[in-house]
Amino acid sequence: MQTTCYYQSPLGQILLVADEGGLCGLWFDGGRYYADTVGPDAKPGDRATLALARQWLDEYFAGQAPTWRPPLHIQGTAFQRVVWDQLLKIPYGQVITYGQLAKQVADQRHQAKMAAQAVGNAVGKNHLSLFIPCHRVVGTHGSLTGYGGGLDRKAALLRLEGHHMATPDRLNFPK
Repeated sequence: MQTTCYYQSPLGQILLVADEGGLCGLWFDGGRYYADTVGPDAKPGDRATLALARQWLDEYFAGQAPTWRPPLHIQGTAFQRVVWDQLLKIPYGQVITYGQLAKQVADQRHQAKMAAQAVGNAVGKNHLSLFIPCHRVVGTHGSLTGYGGGLDRKAALLRLEGHHMATPDRLNFPK
């Protein structure tokens, strides 16, 4: 059974969802795929996992780099899980491009190459945004693309982690 609660972040309201396996969803209000994995029997309430998620978010939005995360119940296809595993390896305050991420996924799967678009599609289906840091993936030369919570939020999250924007749509990113 899923339990839901809301968290008021500096970037808007967030829906958190947990089940017996751990935290299974985080969506910004109005985001793409909002609550698309929340079952019809989900009920508002609290669980220890949700309390831990709120604590982690408090630390994160205070500008700290949490060194822990609440238990996650990661649900997706085998390919999505490989991509999301790579996202979990991106350190706080750092970014990689979709092309770099595609190379990492190809290496992990022992393939010569992997289409960045396929990887981008898997990144976009991440239901645990922030905890699985998909906002740290950028386009070529640091262009801001593809964040389900909206590009304004993506830019704000990256600034929170120490990135200074050269323009509204481009990070200071080495070429």
